[in-house]
Amino acid sequence: MAQARKPRTLRQKYGEELKLRRIAAGMTQEKLGEIVVCSPTLISHFEAGRRLPNPHDAKRIDAALGTDGFFTRWLKDLEGRYADHFAAVAELERQATEIRQYGSSLIPGLLQTKAYARAVFSSFSPNHTAEELDQKVVVRIERAKLFDGPLAPVVWTLLDEACLRRKVGGAQVMAEQLHKVAGMAEVGRMRLHILPFEAGEHALQAGSVYLMGFEDAPPLAYSEGYYTGALMDDPAIVSKYQESYSLALSEALPRKESLDLIRAIAKEYEDEQQ
Repeated sequence: MAQARKPRTLRQKYGEELKLRRIAAGMTQEKLGEIVVCSPTLISHFEAGRRLPNPHDAKRIDAALGTDGFFTRWLKDLEGRYADHFAAVAELERQATEIRQYGSSLIPGLLQTKAYARAVFSSFSPNHTAEELDQKVVVRIERAKLFDGPLAPVVWTLLDEACLRRKVGGAQVMAEQLHKVAGMAEVGRMRLHILPFEAGEHALQAGSVYLMGFEDAPPLAYSEGYYTGALMDDPAIVSKYQESYSLALSEALPRKESLDLIRAIAKEYEDEQQ
């Protein structure tokens, strides 16, 4: 039985097309590198999807391969929207048939309101401008489009009670955010469970995890830290993350009790504004 293939990101498709066009033109990586004025190793990184050419390199690639601006135009759809460590995840989650996310101290990005996302971004951007924040918020909110349409993935969301209690952006922002999460769960757009403080220690308390399952490819796990992230496809490691998620989920409140808790905390924030 053939082994399922890992989903390809847009960067990898870009690189594969570059390799096909280079070979069709009868060029080696060394020769293309000479024309583009870069090393053969960098061309190799482009073709593997590990790196993207800058706009000037893309123009020289088009000129060398006679591709009439093809790689320059495609590059505009790939660059700059997400941090390098998250770009592949943002592409892959749109192909996923199942997503299991966990929030330890913050509501996961897929679920954030505009006001909540703005507060999160402003907290670690000391010299931000309104325009920069607007752009980041728009990109984050657009990710939630994967919930729409008939091909939307099955989404499980596990939140530590700390996510609900940490007052990000103030009481009004939190009330709106928690009502949004509860509302999505109530209409069946995701399955929601809360890990209450009284559960004590649990299997995910040491870090974050984001699990993705696919129809015709092996599952992937993603873990994120401070300005870093790791996308993992090793079956043994992914299995460990899945096991940890299941263990933590077993300590969580049932669906109805989870909804009752999140609504009650939202009400506390609303009362605080009186």
